[in-house]
Amino acid sequence: MKILVIHGPNLNLLGTRESDIYGTKTLDEINQSLNSLAADLGVELAIHQSNHEGEIVEIIQHSGKCSALLINPAAYTHTSVAIRDAIAAVDIPAVEIHLSNIYKREEFRHTSLISPVASGQVAGFGPDSYLLGLRAAVVVANANKSAS
Repeated sequence: MKILVIHGPNLNLLGTRESDIYGTKTLDEINQSLNSLAADLGVELAIHQSNHEGEIVEIIQHSGKCSALLINPAAYTHTSVAIRDAIAAVDIPAVEIHLSNIYKREEFRHTSLISPVASGQVAGFGPDSYLLGLRAAVVVANANKSAS
């Protein structure tokens, strides 16, 4: 089983960016943790980070060999109909994740355009959101496979 992981805009700055909100772990450290858990779970990961909406859309559109999508759309959560539509268009379950609890932050962050097309959302657990989200992605991928 292969899980597609997409990190959205500005997540390449983790570890130095607003550490009071996002913590001090870098994206490389998060990816290492994801790869370690993936090995324990017996799954393969395809990991991408992009600051560009169109590139994220194209990665999603070419996700055909993946069993699930784990995505932190970051700021695009609240603005990108294009990413929402790409997720809706592909036939794989998606799990939306956020390091911070978007519902405890500025009001404009309380709306997710991604949630209605995702199997679920994990938010507010810092880097552990990714690990919880990966476990959830495996669960929904297995359920999707069983339903086929």
